[in-house]
Amino acid sequence: MSLMDHSSFISPEFLIRAATEKWELEGAARLRHQVFVEEQRIFADSDRDAIDRAAIPLVAIATLAAEPADVVGAVRIHQPSPGVWWGSRLAVAPAYRKVGRLGAELIRLAVSTANGCGCNEFNAHVQLQNVPLFRRLRWDPVAEIDLHGVPHMHMLASLSHYLPICDPAAGWSTRARRG
Repeated sequence: MSLMDHSSFISPEFLIRAATEKWELEGAARLRHQVFVEEQRIFADSDRDAIDRAAIPLVAIATLAAEPADVVGAVRIHQPSPGVWWGSRLAVAPAYRKVGRLGAELIRLAVSTANGCGCNEFNAHVQLQNVPLFRRLRWDPVAEIDLHGVPHMHMLASLSHYLPICDPAAGWSTRARRG
């Protein structure tokens, strides 16, 4: 094999799991601030709210030499009433939006985690540009709604397409797709 043969190139690996370490929680908060406050300007100072006290934070972590290195994706889930779950604040760092299907992997972990906790219904308010992704992942639109001055679609997951996960902290790894 020549040095120019890229067929054996090892693509970056990502860990998809519940955030349990302080650096993971801080990385998720930092990413959410970057996306929702600085980039999209949906919130003036902070996207943090009362839901964060009850939510389960889930993250996508880029690895370096097989060691966790940086939080590059995040979402939170919570159960406001028995069996009814919501996902919110899905964020992927700009440099990672086209690799590894990180948004889809986080959505899968979110719904599967709720399924493992006895979910009967999983909802999300999705920015309109992301509706096609959610539809591909077997979500159905319910109604359009305006949140924080931004059009969203209330969407409902088809739970039968998501296997239950009882230990989201264990998560899984995934590799980036080649460009």
